[in-house]
Formats: sequence, structure tokens, C-alpha cells
Amino acid sequence: MQIISSKNFEKKLSKLSKSVKIKLKEKLRIFMENPSNILLNNHKLHGKYKNYRSINITGDYRIIFEELENNCILLVNINTHSELYVKAKTHNPHTF
Repeated sequence: MQIISSKNFEKKLSKLSKSVKIKLKEKLRIFMENPSNILLNNHKLHGKYKNYRSINITGDYRIIFEELENNCILLVNINTHSELYVKAKTHNPHTF
């Protein structure tokens, strides 16, 4: 599996605390080993995010990603649950 990240994801990542970045690294390692691991709560999204999936990074932080062809994953966004899903009603996940 190949994991790539959008410019938006990289921008958001650069603003995160060190502790969230450490958790992110740990969860991405788990994801690479087993994307269905229960610790990730990997699930399909709905509404504006209907073509995306989400995994849990911490109790509050989530990653939104898209499954591409050739076993490739695009990391689209990372933020708190409330920031991602409240704003999802009016924004595209690639732009906020």
C-alpha cells in the first residue's frame, strides 16, 4: 500500500502538536499493517464526504482519506472531529 498526502493535509499536519504527530505516526503504522484494525475505527463517510473514509488518530483527531486505484491512499485532511464535520456541511475536504 502506498500512502500519499495532499498539500492541504501537509499544511494541517505542520500545525499539529508533537503529541498528535506521534499518535499519527503510530496509527499510520497500524493502518499499513491492517487498515481494518479496530483501533482505527476505519469507516465510510456520508454527505459531503461520501467518497471518503475516516480513521481515528486520537480521541478527537481524525484523518479523512480517499482510496485511489492501485492500492494507493490519499490523505486529504486531518483535524478535530468538530472542525472536520461541522465545516463539512459547507466546504470541500480538500480546501479547509
